[in-house]
Amino acid sequence: MKAVRYIVLTYTVIMIVALAMFIKVDKNIEYKDRDILYYNEQLHKVIRAYEAGVAEDVIESEYECEIVFSKNIEDPELICLYERGDFVLDLIVNGEYVGKVAWDDGYRTYDDIKHEYLKAALLLWLIVLGSGYLLLFIIYHNLILPIYEMNKYAEEIAKGNLDVSIPMRKHNFFGGFTEAFDIMREELKDAKKREIESEIARKELVASLSHDIKTPLAVIKATCEVLELKLKRSLSSNPVEGILNNVSEIISYYTSDRKERMSELEDGLTKISTISDKADTITSIMSDMMHANLEDLERIDVNPTEENSLLIMNFFENLHDYGKICMVNSIPPCLVYMDKLRMEQVIDNIVGNSYKYAGTDIVVKFDEAPDMEMADGSKGRFIRIRISDSGPGVSEDDLPLVAEKYYRGSNSAGKNGYGLGMYLCRCYMEKQHGGMDYYNDNGFTVELLLKKV
Repeated sequence: MKAVRYIVLTYTVIMIVALAMFIKVDKNIEYKDRDILYYNEQLHKVIRAYEAGVAEDVIESEYECEIVFSKNIEDPELICLYERGDFVLDLIVNGEYVGKVAWDDGYRTYDDIKHEYLKAALLLWLIVLGSGYLLLFIIYHNLILPIYEMNKYAEEIAKGNLDVSIPMRKHNFFGGFTEAFDIMREELKDAKKREIESEIARKELVASLSHDIKTPLAVIKATCEVLELKLKRSLSSNPVEGILNNVSEIISYYTSDRKERMSELEDGLTKISTISDKADTITSIMSDMMHANLEDLERIDVNPTEENSLLIMNFFENLHDYGKICMVNSIPPCLVYMDKLRMEQVIDNIVGNSYKYAGTDIVVKFDEAPDMEMADGSKGRFIRIRISDSGPGVSEDDLPLVAEKYYRGSNSAGKNGYGLGMYLCRCYMEKQHGGMDYYNDNGFTVELLLKKV
């Protein structure tokens, strides 16, 4: 705001100076009364020159006057002189009235005033011109130049150069904005630093967790080895080889060695329990690792290649553990863009969700979608895979968020998961040049689009 006040103040001073100049010019221009003595002297000179025989036009030119030889007061020429405001005196030669002599002193006074105002106007024009250039300089220095500098530094920041400093100028119209912009740059720099530190800490956590996994695995391996040795020793000490020779040996086997065998069995059960406990430990640690690496999910590579669409049928046939999957028709045979691994994961996740949340038969239908407009504006041909269940569907509140990252619906209580399945399915389908849609239709339905070659 200081720059605005400075510009307003400068403009006000310029206008005050201009007003003062006009007032001064007006005061300096004074209307001078006619000098009667001067004109009487001029009249006598005109009379003497006329008596001396000087020509009329010579007299008028020399004494800047106009002579009218007429005794009629209503003479048109005389009337014109009076109307113009000339100073008119009688011309009397040798005691005889012969006409009039007139001086146009009002014209000269007007001409002088006009010249004075012209000089004042020119001076004012020069002042306004100089002041205009001064104002332009002030506007450029305080308004335009800071904008150019901000644009320059914004480009540097967009390139990731957060070390560039923004100069602070006194009386800068954008001083507050510039300061806020610089604070934002510092915050971005600190945020980037914290991000790097967080990434390092995350990697260290993963490394630490990975190291911790080795310990229970080593215990499991050692326990298994001990268990294996004990079982082998128990088998090698067994007196029954093939068919027992006599009853006495059988009785001896089931009496004298019973306590030892029971102890070995109890020890085996203990080792098996240890294995189970350590397996739980591994599961817990792997869960922690999963959470620590969730942010890397978007970096999973999807490499679509030209594949036979009939592979899709095999993916569904391999999911018989999820219950009954009803295939309404066969997929049209053609080549599609597909990453086999990712596509299998997509189908497994969708069918698994229907099995988990609906628990009904799953109906699969194939058809060819007409030409559809893709993200780049071009037309594409697709194979559509419609997967439907007959469950309660998804609530209207949850439906728009089903494919959002980490989102779990209201019906997910008591069911394991991370809220990433549908999100990953959508990502995988888009990276295969296809798409995914979902809606409620007497159950929950998911439509997958695979682009045809």
